[in-house]
Amino acid sequence: MDLKNATWRKSSHSGSNGGDCVELADAASAVVAVRDSKDPDGPVLLLTRAALRTAVQAAADTH
Repeated sequence: MDLKNATWRKSSHSGSNGGDCVELADAASAVVAVRDSKDPDGPVLLLTRAALRTAVQAAADTH
């Protein structure tokens, strides 16, 4: 999947100090691309919107 023109966005909770952040971009109608903001040329994880919701909820439940 070609993501070179994707519009990546970071959480509003992310600081500007380059901390541990992920970025999201719409990759297709039902797919979201996820990457490490510190490594924008690195690997990208493609998730369905449902899978992303499940992952975010699981992460929130661990805190």
